[in-house]
Amino acid sequence: MSLQITPAAMADIHQVLAEHPRYWGERDLRSLHLLALVQEFGPTCLVARAGDGIRGYVLGFVTPAGTGYVHLIATRDDARGTGLGRQLYAAFAKAAQGHGAVRLKAITSTGNTASVAFHRRLGFEAETVADYNGPGRDMVVFHRALPFDAPQT
Repeated sequence: MSLQITPAAMADIHQVLAEHPRYWGERDLRSLHLLALVQEFGPTCLVARAGDGIRGYVLGFVTPAGTGYVHLIATRDDARGTGLGRQLYAAFAKAAQGHGAVRLKAITSTGNTASVAFHRRLGFEAETVADYNGPGRDMVVFHRALPFDAPQT
């Protein structure tokens, strides 16, 4: 089955939201799926599609300071462990570089150990930043330089 990574359309995000538990399990992150990101930063919001639908996606944008910020990245439950997350990051990095990015950034909650491990495997540096999301809301902040040459694991 052929996999294609392409810019996301609004219909793709609606499909992802309809199948939200397949990407996020019990965590309800629907409110983080900002449709304005797709509308305003379309080239850096990507979906990985195969014959059976959307296997994964990344929503991100490039800041004026040249940071490719990944707001959300997810793979469908039956696509985990296949290297798709790495492929999505590589595609995002390429798109972000095309819009002037020189570095990548992402954040996650301090309890999301799977995300921390995933980002570290991709060569990101991780730092816990106190009060990043407000008083008492520490977050893990990931940084890495471009180009994206993630180690194959």
